[in-house]
Amino acid sequence: MTLGRRQLLVAGLGAGFGAGLTATAGPRAAPARETETPQAFSTYGIAPADGVIDQTATLQVAADEAARTGVPLFLPAGTYATGRLSLKSGTHIEGVPGLTILRYANGGAILDTEGTDNVRLTGLVLDGGGQALEPDGALLTATEATHFDVADCRFLGSSENGIVLRRVAGRIANCEIGDIEHAALFQRGRAGLEIAHNHVRDCGDNGILVWRSALGEDSTLVTGNRIERIAAKSGGSGQNGNGINIFRAGSVLVNANRIADCAFSAIRANSGSNCQMIANSCTRLGEVALYAEYTYEGVIIANNIVDAAAMGISVTNFNEGGRLAVVQGNVIRNLFLRKDADTRGIGIGVEADSVVSDNVIEGAPAYGILIGWGDFLRDVSVSDNVIRKSHIGIGVSVSPSAGTALITDNLITGTKDGAIRAMDGPKAIGPDLAKQSAEAYGNLAVYANVAR
Repeated sequence: MTLGRRQLLVAGLGAGFGAGLTATAGPRAAPARETETPQAFSTYGIAPADGVIDQTATLQVAADEAARTGVPLFLPAGTYATGRLSLKSGTHIEGVPGLTILRYANGGAILDTEGTDNVRLTGLVLDGGGQALEPDGALLTATEATHFDVADCRFLGSSENGIVLRRVAGRIANCEIGDIEHAALFQRGRAGLEIAHNHVRDCGDNGILVWRSALGEDSTLVTGNRIERIAAKSGGSGQNGNGINIFRAGSVLVNANRIADCAFSAIRANSGSNCQMIANSCTRLGEVALYAEYTYEGVIIANNIVDAAAMGISVTNFNEGGRLAVVQGNVIRNLFLRKDADTRGIGIGVEADSVVSDNVIEGAPAYGILIGWGDFLRDVSVSDNVIRKSHIGIGVSVSPSAGTALITDNLITGTKDGAIRAMDGPKAIGPDLAKQSAEAYGNLAVYANVAR
C-alpha cells in the first residue's frame, strides 16, 4: 500500500509524541526529515517525586532551558514540590490537566514572571495547600508581561490570592481558581487582558478585580466566567464580597458571566467610566447586584437577570460626578430588605443623565424604581417598564433643587402605597401620580402610565 503525504505526516506526529512521553531526558524525537527541525516538547530530565523532595532547583533549570531553546517544557502527571520559579520570556510549560501538580514548598509564590513576553502555561495545577504566601502575594504573579497566556490550569488553596497581575496583557482562560483566602484574580494597571470562561469559587474577599491606581481607560474583557460563593471576610462596606470589582478602570466589558452567592455585589464598578454590564446572570446577592458608583461617566447595564438581591441595579453618586447611563432590558425579581437594617428592597435606583427602559421588575418590598434622592436628580427618563408587586412602583424626588424626570408608558400593578409617588427624601407625599395630575411638581412630566 502506498501512503499519501497526509498519512505520513499524521504517522510522524504520532511517533514523535509517543517518543517524547517515554523519554527521561532531552527533547522529544521529531519525525525523521532531511533537515533538522525544532522538537515539539521536552521533559528536560524532570520527573515527579510525589511532592516529597523539593524540586525547585531542577525545575528552574528546566524552565530556563525551555526559554533558551524555545522547546516547551512538558511535566508528566504527578506532584512536584517547589518554591518560587522565575519564568523568562518565551517559557512554555505544559502539564497533564488536573494531574500535573506544582505544590507550594517555600519562596512566597509558585510561579513568577516580570518584564517578559510570550510566557505560556497550560494544564498545570498550582496548589498552595493553605501554606503562608508573602503578604498580598499569589500562587501566580506577573508584572509588566505581554502575550501572557494561561489556559486550562487550576489555582487552589491559596492563603493570599490566586493570581496577581500588574500591567499584564494577554489571556487567562478556562481555568479554575478556588479555595482562595482573598481574591481569585487581581489585575492592577492597564495593559489589555482577557479573562474568559474561568470557574471562580469559594473566595474569602473577591472574585475578579480589575483596578487602576488612577482613572483611565483599561479595556479589559471579563466574559463567560462562572463565579460563586464569594465572602467578605476582611469586612468593609463594599470593597469586599464582590464577584467582579472594577475600580478606576474605564471601558471594561463585563459580559455573559454567571455570578451567584456573593456577600455584596455581583458586579461593582467604582469610578469605571464607559463600563458595560451586559447579559450577566446574577443570583443571591447580599447587597446591590449591579452597581455603578462614584466618579464614572457613561455606563450601560443591559439584558441582565437579577434574582434575589437587596437591590437590583444602582446607578448613583451624582454628588461625586457619577452620571450618564442606560439601564435597559433587565429582569429583576425577588428583592429583599437587608436583615441588619430596613434598607434597599429596590429594583432600580438612578440619579443623573440616564435612561431606564424596557425592564421587568417583580417583588420589590420598597420601590420598583427610585428616581433621584433629595437634590440629586437630573435629566432622567423612565419609560416602558413593567413593575409588579412592589410597595411603591416608582418613587421620584421633588426636592426644590432636584432636576427633571420624564415618566411615561410604564405598566405598574400590585403596589401597596401607590404606583408613582413624589418623594421628599424617604417620605412619599401627595397623590398617586399615575392616577392624578403631576402639574404641582414643576420638575416632572408624568403621562400615559397604566396602574392597577
